[in-house]
Amino acid sequence: MLVMFATLASTVLGFTREVVTARFFGASWDLDAFLAALVVPTILFGVFNGALVSALVPIFAGYVSTDREADAARLACTLILAISIGLAAAAVVGWMFAPYYVPLIVHFPQDRLAVTVEMTRWLLPMIVATSLAGIVAALLNAHQRFAAAALQGVALNAAVIAAVELGFRQYGAGALVIGTVLGYFAQLAVQLPAFFALRGLRWTIDLKHPGLKRVLDTLGPIAVGSAAGQLALFFDRFFASGLNVGSISGMNYAVKIVGFPQQLFVTAIATVIFPVFASQFANRNRHAMRRSIATSLQLVIFCTVPSALGLIMLAGPIVRTLFERGAFTPQATALCTSLLPYAAAGLVALAANVVLTRCTFACGQARLTVATSVVTVVLNVVLSIAWLPTLGARGLLLANTVSQTLQTIALGVIAWRVVGGFDAVGIGRSFLKILGCSAIMVAALLVVQSFEPPVVSGELPRIVSLGEHLAFGAAIFLGLARLFDSEEVHLAIALFIRRQRPPDLVPLP
Repeated sequence: MLVMFATLASTVLGFTREVVTARFFGASWDLDAFLAALVVPTILFGVFNGALVSALVPIFAGYVSTDREADAARLACTLILAISIGLAAAAVVGWMFAPYYVPLIVHFPQDRLAVTVEMTRWLLPMIVATSLAGIVAALLNAHQRFAAAALQGVALNAAVIAAVELGFRQYGAGALVIGTVLGYFAQLAVQLPAFFALRGLRWTIDLKHPGLKRVLDTLGPIAVGSAAGQLALFFDRFFASGLNVGSISGMNYAVKIVGFPQQLFVTAIATVIFPVFASQFANRNRHAMRRSIATSLQLVIFCTVPSALGLIMLAGPIVRTLFERGAFTPQATALCTSLLPYAAAGLVALAANVVLTRCTFACGQARLTVATSVVTVVLNVVLSIAWLPTLGARGLLLANTVSQTLQTIALGVIAWRVVGGFDAVGIGRSFLKILGCSAIMVAALLVVQSFEPPVVSGELPRIVSLGEHLAFGAAIFLGLARLFDSEEVHLAIALFIRRQRPPDLVPLP
């Protein structure tokens, strides 16, 4: 519940951040430049932070579950000190060579390219903050302390909103850069009280710590996999930079909208399930892991299938209500509305990958998971090149959807082999049942929309109309799911309303 409420607050603030960004910048070239400048820092912190969390949670959880909290704390302190030095040096090198590598990322005109280089330089320090935040979050999650780590998004979004609101008139797009850097350092700051409350912290570099070798052995393959995943972002921005002005911004808005249900539901599930998987694997409880995988995927399906179809169905009203004000013109609305269905189509696969990746990492299958990520990125690039001339930015998003779906299948096969099978038939039955309920929901929304004007004018009427459609769709879906006695309804009630873990997510000894 703590994770869910913190994630909800972060998601609401994240949407507020996008609304503020849209109001001040719309789908403009300076926002395109900022998003392009984020590519290298995002790749770097995606590699280090994503790899660190994936590698460290199972290792820390192994220490904590065997009453060796002091060993986990000593390893964390060693990593914090060593990585602070290494990444600070990397940020300095990145600052020096920015004029040479930024032109390889985007092909902007010279004036926009110079702005992008300067933004990149200012954004580089965030790789230090977010990597340290990842180490702290991994240790806290291993201790089953999720609240502080879950507040990271709240801190980041609040900082960006405040910086843009207060600094736009003086700094323009620079306010977005300043807020982003401050936000990533705030992510680290909000976790420090809980971190320092842990026992056994010793601020030394223990290069002989036995866990250090495990981290290095595990970190390499995971870092490669994380880098492969981040390269998909690089190619999206690279290809989109050659399209019309605003294409990068439009794709970004569409992806952020699709991320709302993922962050609200799936992130909470995945955050809790990762240390559970690690604990069950460490105790060799394959039966519990099989139940946890099936339960997690059923919850993912229950949350994302109706969300994806709802986003596709209500793309226009959602974009118009959230963003169309200030610099975000009706033309920007039309662009984002055309892109949203292609991004939403991949929501189920994207969410399932979050759970399955945590399962395979917790089971020590880093190399296979990494190989799957690399193949996925190669396929994504091939499809992007094939569809870019005819579909433009829509082709880039469609390539993401297809490659992510194939990655889900591959990760499911890996997890199946590691744990000795799980209830795939039950998961498939749940998917078909949820898909049927969602299809009826879409049909009901179509009927309702046929009696309404195509475009509602006025900001408040738009909000009311969209809220009515969302509430109506949710009521139809939940009513049908309850009518057909969907198991996921009971799981969701147990997880989100009764404030209990479903029994299938309990880390059995």
